Amino acid sequence: MKHLFYFHGDVKNISWVIQTDESTAEQNREQVDIYKDKISDLQSKYIALHVGLFWGIGVFIIKNDDCIKIKCDDKKIFEHLTSKIKSTDEFIEKRIFFINQLINQRKLNVEFEFIKQNENLAIRKR
Repeated sequence: MKHLFYFHGDVKNISWVIQTDESTAEQNREQVDIYKDKISDLQSKYIALHVGLFWGIGVFIIKNDDCIKIKCDDKKIFEHLTSKIKSTDEFIEKRIFFINQLINQRKLNVEFEFIKQNENLAIRKR
């Protein structure tokens, strides 16, 4: 199955939207206490991507071998995820490790697309 995956995060909240041909799942969460107001917006966006993928797998929206187009509105994140260049931020590198682990374990076919911020459905959700 093909999915479009949008994500967003800031110091207080994370959100994601997963679209398929048949449905749209929208989720919004408060940042957990250990991270709330202690991480950067950039770090929070990585959390949103990681948690959103994990959630999508856990509720069986995303299944093994599915195709996912991850829509990214942050140039730094897009370049980081598509170029395989390591970040100097250890927190971000750990999130990338877990994201890649989910992708590899579930044999997901992932493509990244850079979008404008006003096209990010996860921001509109909030």
